[in-house]
Amino acid sequence: MQILFIADPLESFKIYKDTTFAMMREAQRRGHTLAVCEPRHVSWVRGGQVSAQVRHITLTGETDSWFAVQSESIATLAGFDAVLMRKDPPFDSEYFYATHMLEQAEREGARVFNKPRALRDHPEKLAIMEFPQFIGPTLVTRDAAEIKKFHAKHRDIILKPLDGMGGMGIFRVREDGLNLGSIVETLNRDGAQSVMVQKFLPAIAEGDKRVLIVGGKPVPFCLARIPQGGEVRGNLAAGGKGVAQPLSTRDLEIAESLGPILLERGLLLAGVDVIGDSVTEINVTSPTCFQEIFDQTGCDVASLFIDALEAAVNS
Repeated sequence: MQILFIADPLESFKIYKDTTFAMMREAQRRGHTLAVCEPRHVSWVRGGQVSAQVRHITLTGETDSWFAVQSESIATLAGFDAVLMRKDPPFDSEYFYATHMLEQAEREGARVFNKPRALRDHPEKLAIMEFPQFIGPTLVTRDAAEIKKFHAKHRDIILKPLDGMGGMGIFRVREDGLNLGSIVETLNRDGAQSVMVQKFLPAIAEGDKRVLIVGGKPVPFCLARIPQGGEVRGNLAAGGKGVAQPLSTRDLEIAESLGPILLERGLLLAGVDVIGDSVTEINVTSPTCFQEIFDQTGCDVASLFIDALEAAVNS
């Protein structure tokens, strides 16, 4: 296969942990060819097909100069066997426009994973509200009074912006309500922006588990991201410690229930975040943790993913 990766600049990759790099490495090992571009390189000219300025690369196996550019060209996205949208969040207006360009490329014959429409239809925090049986007490609102009522009922809560990533903008307010008003003003911008509020889950001490679903099926190991020091956030970007572990019975129940639904919607890869028994997010833009799981357990998630990609392209 010829695979195009739409991603952040290769020069920014930390290849010892980067999931997109793990995908590339496994794809090349199987004899597939690699091309890369950034979303800013994708264009659509009147009367033409969606195209991109792409670099055709090979992986060198080195740590520093880890890729070599073989050639550069303007190529239509429909000319590739698979297009992988691996741009990291945030899901901003430019990301939104990129999904529309990719959807046009699909109409022209491109096979895009994850599907652009599915990316738009599954905001990573808000998507959990569709599955109330798997989530804890949760409120999404702009209304400061509603947030205060939620706090009065549940006493210990987490507040976060809907467009945050990597633990950004997450606050905990305990029973004393200290700084609740100020935090709400900061997050909801005087009622202009929606906020997600959740009952605090003490099980965060055991880790915020990233459960990966590939081709509708759960990966047998998850990565528990355990908060360190005085942090309430387990995100690796916020200093959490990643510990791979087998899926619990509840993790498996969640993944086996959500997997077929997400796959049917065009989500070949999803990362479901679970604290204790409750889902807190469903990540679809650029799920990670492949290498951490492989390094600690030997479970080759990248191989499972390329298996699923090959099956999807050949279906």
